[in-house]
Amino acid sequence: MGEGFPNMLDRMFDYRARGSSFSTEVLAGVTTFLTMAYIVFVNPAILSGVIDVAKDGQSTKDEFFGAVFVATCVASAIACFIMGFFANFPAGLAPGMGINAFFTFGVVKGMGLSWEIALAAVFVAGLIFLALSLVPFRRWLINSIPPSLKLAMAAGIGFFLGMIALQSAGVVVDHPATLVTAPKDFAVWPILLTGAGLVAMAVFHHFRVPGGILLVILGLTAVGIAFQLPDAKGIVPVLSKIASAPPDPSATLLKMDLEGLFQLALLPLITLVFTFLVVDLFDSAGTIVGLAHQGKLLDENYQMEGLGRPLVADSVGTVAGAALGTSTVTTYIESASGIEAGGKTGLTAVVVGILFLAALFFAPLAQSIPSYATAAAILFVAAVMARALGELNWDDPTDYVPAILMALAMPVTFSITAGIGIGFFSYIAIKVLTFRFRDLNVAVLVVGIIFALYFAPSILKKILAYL
Repeated sequence: MGEGFPNMLDRMFDYRARGSSFSTEVLAGVTTFLTMAYIVFVNPAILSGVIDVAKDGQSTKDEFFGAVFVATCVASAIACFIMGFFANFPAGLAPGMGINAFFTFGVVKGMGLSWEIALAAVFVAGLIFLALSLVPFRRWLINSIPPSLKLAMAAGIGFFLGMIALQSAGVVVDHPATLVTAPKDFAVWPILLTGAGLVAMAVFHHFRVPGGILLVILGLTAVGIAFQLPDAKGIVPVLSKIASAPPDPSATLLKMDLEGLFQLALLPLITLVFTFLVVDLFDSAGTIVGLAHQGKLLDENYQMEGLGRPLVADSVGTVAGAALGTSTVTTYIESASGIEAGGKTGLTAVVVGILFLAALFFAPLAQSIPSYATAAAILFVAAVMARALGELNWDDPTDYVPAILMALAMPVTFSITAGIGIGFFSYIAIKVLTFRFRDLNVAVLVVGIIFALYFAPSILKKILAYL
């Protein structure tokens, strides 16, 4: 390759001035990709839950899966390139775990809206996020939401993911009296393989094995195919080939139903877009600041110069992802593995983007992944997200009680929106009744009012029914 190309890249990314090198940046990019590559298998598996069977004029589930697979790879690559070339920050981006579950189970199956309307909501939220990333309002909003509620959002989404994974593995089943219960027989392959996968991922993570999640997913898939082991729904994984030309993206490409979105009643419309926006905004900002701290890219006041640029990459990725056919794109905490490997500049992110484009040619492998393999990965990610509760102020019940309520409400109600609303309501009520008015600010009160208006129609309906 010669000295010219690395020198040109150094002028572009300035990695030598940051104490890095060309080879180190490439290695960091490969490391980051390996730790987050599971998303190319897991995201299509979660989002394809919005469509079950072929219907006249509609896509089959396999066609939808393939289109989402393409959307996942391409949107991730676009966001990584912007993160690299524009923000010069060493982080990988992809459709976020948790928010993809909210897309499928909260919006489409929970609220009964079409996936096209859900994509439109993601698209609009991305545009708003982009606008906020270009003005000072963004920093004000991020700093205004109480830390305890930010932590609760992350943990609650983790619990929500955990519930989905346990159902997918067959560990949690329906019950007419208790709603959920354990299965009569735990000695079945989907449960055993999910458990084995989760243990293996934890062990690999402990020993910092690069790509541990991906390795376990592929290992479980190989075992399932070799021994013809069915998943919880009795589906046996089949692999005819590993690589092929990328699938047809037309099933989801530019399918956002903006007209249908804006025909919704005002309060459901605001709440839907607001939820996508809030989760992406705080998750992205928190992740970027955390990665910057790890990479020693913060100043003496723990501020990051140019925070808006990585957030622009995040928001553009979300807009592009919605247009292509996937849920919200966000910065991945798994990027910490690449930073730990020495990545300090945007060249790391560019390498991740290139590898996402290369992954486009492995769609047959992605479609053969059994649900017990993805369930193990989702459970592990859920456990990682739930760690946020450990950072709560456990000496102050006015902080930790609303946070725990929010985190518990999400999986129990099977609604991220309801969980956030319950968390904000309880936070405001407890702070007011304990005269902790200084803990309330304009942003918290505005969010509380929005959720009050959202829940008001059902509350008024109940009251009127008793009169």
